[in-house]
Amino acid sequence: MVEPTGDARYAPFRPRLARIVTAVMAVVVVLGTVAVIVAIPELGPGDQIGFALLGALIVWFCWREGSVAALPSPDGLVVRNLMITTRLEWAEVVSVRFGSGRPWVQLDLADGDTLAVMGVQRADGERASAEAQRLATLVAVHTATPRDD
Repeated sequence: MVEPTGDARYAPFRPRLARIVTAVMAVVVVLGTVAVIVAIPELGPGDQIGFALLGALIVWFCWREGSVAALPSPDGLVVRNLMITTRLEWAEVVSVRFGSGRPWVQLDLADGDTLAVMGVQRADGERASAEAQRLATLVAVHTATPRDD
């Protein structure tokens, strides 16, 4: 996957607020699920299993949301969003956008596609702007050419 380096530029991009919110939500869902199963004695075993499975599904989703990240290395960038993990070489990234109204950073790719980077989220305020700038700097450093074209 991504090799660790001692360089702070290659620290993972992870949202703070989303991780806190999803951790709290996961705890609330687990406690709520247990409370419902215990508090309603009329529930049969099938209903209890159904509630437990629904709670587990919601906790799994919270875990996925809390684990979104972008993991840079000298070789490229691994972007882990909710459902898909994408590995990119630096040369594949054309630009980094984080304009107003965007909930997270968006990468413009050389093939014409765009890729959301949920590891940098607007909800983190100034920290998110600084992280978007750090990502843009990494892209610029790794895609510079001798003529800088």
